[in-house]
Amino acid sequence: MSDKLPDMSQPLLMIEDDARLASMVSEYLAQSGFAVTVAGSGEEGLAQLQSANPAPQLLILDLMLPDLDGLEVCRRVRALPSGLAQTPILMLTAKGDPMDRVIGLEMGADDYLAKPFEPRELLARIRAVLRRRSAPSTTSGNQLRFGSLAIDRDARTVTVNGQACELTSYQFDLLAALAERAGRVLTRDQIMEAVRGRELEAFDRSIDVHMGRIRAAIEADPKTPKRILTVRGVGYVFARQQD
Repeated sequence: MSDKLPDMSQPLLMIEDDARLASMVSEYLAQSGFAVTVAGSGEEGLAQLQSANPAPQLLILDLMLPDLDGLEVCRRVRALPSGLAQTPILMLTAKGDPMDRVIGLEMGADDYLAKPFEPRELLARIRAVLRRRSAPSTTSGNQLRFGSLAIDRDARTVTVNGQACELTSYQFDLLAALAERAGRVLTRDQIMEAVRGRELEAFDRSIDVHMGRIRAAIEADPKTPKRILTVRGVGYVFARQQD
């Protein structure tokens, strides 16, 4: 049985100035049913993202570009109108530079992959991100409410006091997974298991970076959080309190 995704013509956008790498990746992903459009610069990529029809389902973004760097492109994508702003971003970073990865996640990337990489791992990560985006909710009810915080699992939106919170697709899934288990302490591995498709990074501390981003979006004072609490040496817990 094939393990390919049901949609065999999903459009992707790759912003990468290394033409040889971009060609290799495009050819490899085409074998798994992805239609890859390549842009050689940040400005070109932003233009293609906004004009493409249908819109890309995922953006593969190189950190080092000849004009805008990948972090600036990521920032600009997240500032676009809501539909495009939610485009999942998989960032390609320099090998052995964890700070690039941390900054990329903080800027709104959903995942990262260090160069050089195996094409099979890139494919696995793309599939994982797309599965998280399309996975239906496993619990009943469309909304979770905790005082002023509302999580709409159908619309995949989060609001505090009616104001929209900007979260990436992966950050939304992390928040929903915690909120659905409010009051229960979860280890990092349990959280990643709850968010399907993240098994590739079972020992990755990048989840802490995402938690920091979520706190910045939903907490009144992210430095003194009241909703997502750290349990030292264990993991995290979503507090049940109402405000």
